[in-house]
Amino acid sequence: MTRPSFESIYMQLADSLARRSTCRRLQVGTVITSTDFRKVLAVGYNGNATGLKNDCDTTIPGQCGCLHSEENAVINCDSQRFVEKLVFITHFPCKMCAKRLINLGSVKKVYYQRMYRCTEAGDILQLAGIELCHLDLSLPAYQLGELGLTRPVAH
Repeated sequence: MTRPSFESIYMQLADSLARRSTCRRLQVGTVITSTDFRKVLAVGYNGNATGLKNDCDTTIPGQCGCLHSEENAVINCDSQRFVEKLVFITHFPCKMCAKRLINLGSVKKVYYQRMYRCTEAGDILQLAGIELCHLDLSLPAYQLGELGLTRPVAH
């Protein structure tokens, strides 16, 4: 018997947060945690600014006016720059969100579940020394175990 990894639990939380998104085109969720997995430092999902209508500003792709989930999580993160962080995002980040995560400070690793149409963020995060990891929750538990993402139940 295996139990879920912290990585998969936090990615599932990001998936749940994405369901709160009001964006018509893409629902994205983000969770920022401490590297020991003991604390959730911030969460975010994409949507309009607080107090504005819960809808996109336009239907033009790429110009919907929604704040990105990573952006909202960074805004919500009041943790100090020197606290080491892990980030779990349902989708590969865009270039600007990669830069926002870099400026958040002390991000060690970014996990994503699904690819996004833009991939420049990979090079940007690598230049900043931030590891980027694909975490596919659709894999069966035994395959996740082979990746070191499950832990056996202690007896």
